[in-house]
Amino acid sequence: MRFLPVKVVNTVHAMELDISTLAERPELQDALWQLSDTWPEYIQNDPVGWSHFDRIVAELPEYVLVATDEQGALVARALSVPFALHEKGRDGELPDGGWDQVLVWAFADRRHGVDPDTVSAIEITVSAGRQGSGISAVMLAAMRENARARGFSEVVAPVRPSAKHREPHASIYEYARRIRPEDGLPHDPWLRVHVRAGGVIEKVAPTSMCVPGSVAQWRDWTGLPFDRPGEVEVPGALVPVHCDPERGHAVYVEPNVWVRHRM
Repeated sequence: MRFLPVKVVNTVHAMELDISTLAERPELQDALWQLSDTWPEYIQNDPVGWSHFDRIVAELPEYVLVATDEQGALVARALSVPFALHEKGRDGELPDGGWDQVLVWAFADRRHGVDPDTVSAIEITVSAGRQGSGISAVMLAAMRENARARGFSEVVAPVRPSAKHREPHASIYEYARRIRPEDGLPHDPWLRVHVRAGGVIEKVAPTSMCVPGSVAQWRDWTGLPFDRPGEVEVPGALVPVHCDPERGHAVYVEPNVWVRHRM
């Protein structure tokens, strides 16, 4: 099923976006990787996530959305994957392994010919200079519409709360349920976008991303000494990194928040 391009007017900057799939616009594949993202360097060394990441673009271009502006410049991308959430043994239960686990499931299902029944959001990136203008919400809506057009009835998302890094020692379980008193919406800005779009916060994924590395690697990734045992606060990290210099390694286990969008 072809996902027709959608014209969206961004009222903040009066910007008109043309959103389509990469399958329809394969000439944008190289430009897609040129978009600067906000991932910390250590996140890019998550061995599970990033060993599968480029496969989405190569093998599932119909689940990759690209947005161009009036001049034809690429301003945003959105990646998702189809997988079988209701397969025997999974039974509709969103995994504690979050982002990493859903990527493993998606490509294992693809390899074994298992029919998908759900789409998971993986990433939305907006180009530098266009962030904070509402484009992420537009791309999320387009991702939902793309899934609906392909016959799916739900989209799930292992959401990385965008302000949690300011409170690395706060419980993710408390943080995920924290709401604003004035409107009852989530305290976290990115969770708030999902809920406004119709999503429901379902659970925490306590081991959504796991980044192991030697202390030398962590020093290189962060510029921090990593010379004392215990918890190390790292800029951009949602929780502290566990450091064991005597054994020469450190491990970051990031929690995300599962949001379910039924359509």
